[in-house]
Amino acid sequence: MIEWLLVPIAYLIGSVQWGLYVVMLTKRVDIRTVGSGKTGTTNVLRTSGKVAAVTVLLADAAKGFGAVALARALSDDPILHALVGTGVIAGHIWPVLAGFKGGRGIATGLGTISALGPWAPVVGLGMFVPVVVATRYVSLGSVLGVSSVIVLFGVRTLFFDLHLAYFLFTLGAGGLIIVMHRDNIRRLIAGTERRLGRRGVQ
Repeated sequence: MIEWLLVPIAYLIGSVQWGLYVVMLTKRVDIRTVGSGKTGTTNVLRTSGKVAAVTVLLADAAKGFGAVALARALSDDPILHALVGTGVIAGHIWPVLAGFKGGRGIATGLGTISALGPWAPVVGLGMFVPVVVATRYVSLGSVLGVSSVIVLFGVRTLFFDLHLAYFLFTLGAGGLIIVMHRDNIRRLIAGTERRLGRRGVQ
C-alpha cells in the first residue's frame, strides 16, 4: 500500500515550476506577472527566449514522465499509474509550491503519456507540430494534440488491450488541459488569438 504515497508525491513533483525558476534566474522576473501569467513553455518563450523555453519544456515533460515511470516501476496497477499521472498534472496546474499559479499542463501531460507508451507522444506531436507550423497557433495545436491522444487511448481501449484506467486518465486529465485553454479557445473563435512569434497573451 505504500506505493499509493506516490500520488501526493507526484502532486509535489508537478508543483515544481521550472518556468518560474528559469525566468526568475535569467530575467529576474516573476513570469506569473507577465504575458499570460502562466509558467509554461509558451509564456517562457515570449518572455525569455528559445533556450529558456526549451529548458522548461524538457524539464516539465521530465517531471511528468518521471512520476509515471516510477509508478510503473514500483507497481503493476494501472489505476495507480493513472492517479499518479493525474496528480503530477494537477500539481503543475495548481502548484502548492508556487501559490497555485502554474501552467496549462501540456508539457507535463506529454511526459505522462510518454511513460505509458511511445505511440502516444508520436500521435500527439504528430497533430501538434503540423497545426502550429501551418497556423502559428500554439493553443490550437495543443488542444488538437490533446484531443488526438484522447481519441487514440479510446480506440486502443475499445479494440486492443489497453486498460480502461489509462483512457479515463487521458479523458480526465486531457479534458482538464483543454479547459485550461478556454480563454485561448474563445480568442480563436473570435479571431483575436495571437500567433506564435508575435507579442501578446497566449
